[in-house]
Formats: sequence, C-alpha cells, structure tokens
Amino acid sequence: MIAATRTAVAAPDGGIDPRRSPAVSPLTHLDVLEAEAAHIFREVAGEFDRSALLFSGGKDSIVMLHVALKAFAPAPLPFSLLHVDTGHNFPEVLAYRDRIVEKHGLRLDVASVQAYIDNGTLRERPDGTRNPLQTLPLLDAVRDGRFGAVFGGGRRDEEKARAKERVFSLRDEFGAWDPRRQRPELWQLYNGHHQPGEHVRVFPLSNWTELDVWQYIEQEGIELPEVYYAHWRKVFQRDGMWLAPGEWGGPRDGETVCERQVRYRTVGDMSCTGAVDSSASTVAAVIAEISASRVTERGASRADDRLSEAAMEDRKREGYF
Repeated sequence: MIAATRTAVAAPDGGIDPRRSPAVSPLTHLDVLEAEAAHIFREVAGEFDRSALLFSGGKDSIVMLHVALKAFAPAPLPFSLLHVDTGHNFPEVLAYRDRIVEKHGLRLDVASVQAYIDNGTLRERPDGTRNPLQTLPLLDAVRDGRFGAVFGGGRRDEEKARAKERVFSLRDEFGAWDPRRQRPELWQLYNGHHQPGEHVRVFPLSNWTELDVWQYIEQEGIELPEVYYAHWRKVFQRDGMWLAPGEWGGPRDGETVCERQVRYRTVGDMSCTGAVDSSASTVAAVIAEISASRVTERGASRADDRLSEAAMEDRKREGYF
C-alpha cells in the first residue's frame, strides 16, 4: 500500500496541531493498479515513436482505454486504436466500439479477417471459428503501421500462458513470442529495445484480475456493451457452452436453439465465445457472481482455449496476443 500525504490542521494560535490532523486512508488496491497502468502507458509514449492500442470493445480493452485517456488528459491520446475484426463479432460490441471512437475523437484502424478470406489469403476453418485467423491480419497491421509497441488487455489471471508473460513482451520479426527471451522487470523498469522488424506487446493490466476489472468499472462508472449483463438470447449448447447463432453458423444436428437468460464474461468471435447462465443485470450483481465463481472467464466460455493444454501458448508463438 502507498500512503497518501497527511494534511496538517491549523491550531487556534496559528500553529500546527498534530492531534487534529485527520487520519488519511491509504490508496486502495484499485488506485495502485490504475497508477501502475498509467505509468506503463506513459513509459511507452516516451520510449516509442509509434504505438497502437488493440481495442475490441471488450471489457479489458475498454478499461485499458479508460486508464489511457486519464493518463494523458487533457492532452489527446498519443496513439491510435487497432481492431482485428473477425467478421463474427457481436453487433452490440461493434456498435459500442464505434460510439466510443466518435465520443472521444479517436483514430481507429480496422484489420479485417473477412478481407483476407475474400482475397484468398486465408481460408475458413471447418469448425467455423475465425479466432485463430486473426494472427496474420494483426501482424500485417503492425508492420504496415510501423508500430514499435502494441497495447493488449491480457491479464495474468486469465490463462497459464499469459501468466508467464512480462508487461513488455518482445516479439520477433515474425511476431512470435519466445518465453526464453523474456526480460526481467525489476522495480518496474521496462526494456523496450528491439531490433528492426521486431516489436513489443505491452500489457498494462497484467497484474489485474477479473474481479479488479469489474470493481474498477463500478468505481469509475464505465459503460460496457449490453452483452456483459444478463439478457434473454437465443442460444444452443455445444461442448457444455451456450453459443449464439449468427452469420458464423448455427446449431448442428441434435443441437436445439432455445431462449435463455445469459450474459458473457468475455467477448470474442461469436463462434467460440460462450455465454453463461446469469441473472446479473448490474455491475454489483456481476461482482457478486464473479466473487463466488471458481472458474476463470476463459475457462468457462472460450472454446478456442479448449483445443489443447497449450492452445494459447501455441497461438502466442505464432504471433497471437
């Protein structure tokens, strides 16, 4: 904990009466996490010429953007937003993304997976999911934008591969992550040096948990897409997950569409992001629900993480976030 500065109170004779100095509460853990994230944003702004914030309209990227705007206020954000659009995103999330960009006058670059499929560079997968197809558009966008650093909303509590990653994660000329090249980060000293063609992925929310994120959303009064709260939706069950039919596809033989009250703990490609049964329609209710949960958000609702024990690490070695 970092203690706040104590404010002295003047005595009747004009001197300082220490007995009347009010006790000042230390900063909360959310204040400390926010200050750490803001420090990381400012470090990158001072160290790199060009950078981008990966923004999907999900809660982590929303919180990351909120902290970044506070870190540089009243100056404008010194970097653009980058969204890798799979073409299978939740409509509510895309609408939210566009609203936020317009509200704050931000620059948004979109790397479209659909465009790569249309020109034959990428091919649809048999399972219909496009999440693994994001890597090439992302790497091309980083190269074309000449970004030395790209911010991501990954947190160490999400998944074991992400738990092994540093705040400043060096990527080689192919965007690949090598855990043996991870650098020490003692005393919050971050080394962003990289060779031509390489870049650094930066994770300001590394030390946050899902509960921290939601408590911060409550504290700051941050608006989120409606999918994060309980709502009635047409879904069908596959591999123990509630999936929503859409442009990506729908139920197979033996899978029945029904209407249930659900919400999403994490937001990604509709084909691999499952909803959870929930009646939590407010931030406070979501916090209570998460506090009682013993399953991580990705473990509960991301089919792409169930492909193998090392699914996330394999994708990170290929250049994924």
